[in-house]
Amino acid sequence: MADARLHRSAAALRRAGAVVEVHGLGDGTQGPPGCRVTTAPHTGKVGRLLRALTWPFRAEGDVLVTIDPDTSPAALLAARLRRRRWVADVHEDYAALLEDRAWVPRPLLKVLQVAVGAMNALIGCADLVLVADEHVPPRQARNRQVMRNEPDFSLLPSLVQAVDGSPWRAVYIGDNRTSRGLRTMLEAVAATAGDPEPWQLDLVGPVSESDREWFERRLAEPDCALVTAHGRRDPQTSWEIAAGADVGLCLLENTPAFAEAMPSKVYEYLACGMPTVATPLPRVVELLHRTGAGVVVDSAAETTATLRRFTTDAPWRADLREAAREAGEVARTRRNTYDEAAKRILALR
Repeated sequence: MADARLHRSAAALRRAGAVVEVHGLGDGTQGPPGCRVTTAPHTGKVGRLLRALTWPFRAEGDVLVTIDPDTSPAALLAARLRRRRWVADVHEDYAALLEDRAWVPRPLLKVLQVAVGAMNALIGCADLVLVADEHVPPRQARNRQVMRNEPDFSLLPSLVQAVDGSPWRAVYIGDNRTSRGLRTMLEAVAATAGDPEPWQLDLVGPVSESDREWFERRLAEPDCALVTAHGRRDPQTSWEIAAGADVGLCLLENTPAFAEAMPSKVYEYLACGMPTVATPLPRVVELLHRTGAGVVVDSAAETTATLRRFTTDAPWRADLREAAREAGEVARTRRNTYDEAAKRILALR
C-alpha cells in the first residue's frame, strides 16, 4: 500500500478525474489518499496465489491496472470476459531481480526465469503496458509506454535544504536489504559514532526477512545508537521524515537487476535539493557527474570518508548543496510522466 509508484499513479489518475479503487496488501491507512482502498494481510504463498487469481475479477471500473506480475493470467482473462481494458504496470526486470533474492534456490533460478518470461509474454497482450524504464521487459508489446520512476512533486516537500548547526543526518527511503546497501549504510554511519560530529541515519522502509536478524542485532549495538529504523511509511510521511536531511543515500550493489537501473530515490533526493551519495551504477554516475550534485562511492569505508569530509570541508559542502539546489529547481520544471500515463489510461475507456 505504501508503494511510491502506486501513490504517484493513483494521484495522477485522480487529477485526471478518475475514481480509483485499490486492492492491495498491508495497512490501508498507507494507501493512496482519496482512493477506495481494500486490503488483505500478508500471508503465505497459497494466499498470494489465491489473491492473484481472484482480485482481478473483484475489481470494479472500466480499466483494470495491475502492478503484480502474478496477477497477469487472471487479469488477461478478466479483461476479456468482462470486456474491460487492462493496463499492466511493470516496475522492474523481474527475471533479473530473481538473482538478487536469497529465497530463490539456485537450481530453480533458470526455471523461475523461464516462468517470468512466460508471464512477460502475457503482459505484452495488455491494452497498455507501462514500464519503469526502457530496459524493463516486455520489450515487445502492442502498446508500450515508458513511465519512469520520476518524482511527483505533489508528494514531495518543498525544496528546503539543510543548514549548518543541526546534527548531521543521512536518509535512505526504500526497501532495506543487503543488495540495496543496508549493511553498507549502517557500517558507514556507525564508523562515525566516535567522531566529534557523528552522523545520524534515518532508514525509511521495510527490512527484508533475510537481513532482519542481523539488522536487529546490529541496531542494538552502541555505535548504531544514532540509526533510526522507521519501517514502512507512505510516501508523504516518508518525505516528511527525510525533509531537512543533509544527504540522501543510494548504495545499491551492481547486481543484474540494478546494473541498468536509475533508482527513483536519486531523482527524489535531488528534487528536494539533497546531495546524493551513491554507488557507481552507470546511469547514476552520469547524472551525478553531470549535475555535480553528489558523490560516488564504492564501499562503506568510502562512504564514511565522504560523510566526514561533508562535516569538515565547508566549501566542498556548499558546492554540493548549491549543485543539488540547482538540480532540484530544474527537475521541478519537467513534465509529469504520471499525468501523461493517466491520460493514456483514461483514453482506453
